[in-house]
Amino acid sequence: MNTPVVYSDGYALAWPGHVFPVGKYRAVAGALKERALVTEFVEPSPATREQVLSVHRPEYLSKLEAIADGRARWDPRFECPVDRAVLDAFLLQAGGTILAARLAVTAGRAANLGGGFHHAFADHGEGFCLLNDVMIATRVLLDEDLVPTVAVVDLDVHQGNGTAVLAAGDERIFTLSLHQENNYPPKEDSSLDVGLRDFCDDGEYLSALSWALGETAKRFRPGFVFYLAGADAYAEDRLGGLALGFDGLRERDRTVFGWAAEQGAPVVALLAGGYAEQEADVTRIHVNMIEELLAAGRPSE
Repeated sequence: MNTPVVYSDGYALAWPGHVFPVGKYRAVAGALKERALVTEFVEPSPATREQVLSVHRPEYLSKLEAIADGRARWDPRFECPVDRAVLDAFLLQAGGTILAARLAVTAGRAANLGGGFHHAFADHGEGFCLLNDVMIATRVLLDEDLVPTVAVVDLDVHQGNGTAVLAAGDERIFTLSLHQENNYPPKEDSSLDVGLRDFCDDGEYLSALSWALGETAKRFRPGFVFYLAGADAYAEDRLGGLALGFDGLRERDRTVFGWAAEQGAPVVALLAGGYAEQEADVTRIHVNMIEELLAAGRPSE
């Protein structure tokens, strides 16, 4: 089975000197090609205004456009620079998540080498996140009756607070967040939150994940899964405080893909966060995740 991987060089964010590793998108794409894991990427189009407005308020999008074009003052809650190129990159990554979701409905699984901006709310952005691509894509899937239900499995080290709020009250959406409890952001209520202690290691993390996925399956029947595979649960992450190694993170990814297959649910993998001192470590974690996705897509022997 072919596993589509969505990517564009337009994902690049113009944030020189920022803690966010802006080069990771191109680096991950390059490593996948160099290792012959992916021979060709699927090029996305930007999310449309209508798609964005299915999640975000018109006044917020207008504000973003005004800031991007220099007609309004920057909002410090963004914690990142905003200009036209940055906004265009976010729109393109949101389009990439939508495209990966459409492809996964048919292929069974897909990846977007971007996305996972889970701190964006309907009326504002936070924590390097301007647009909530997961919720935009979720609304596309549900509004077009492509899937009956959506589960968001968020394993970024930070809780997906924006996603939790945007999904609240919709019984077709289940949000699972497994995160470091004593870390950014102020917590909102996901469908299921599992807050982990500081310096939680591989064994403790994987045990908690197994329980959380089992509990999710008891409460909800996912017709589709978005997986936010944050690299920031890594022990050397500058913005995280967990203690997972490369092997633990790879087992985490393998566990999620196996669980989605057991549920009979298509899955889309997204990169989400990752802020290790060595950008090569972030790239390695993301590439390992895609490798596990591709392996999950092959028929069992």
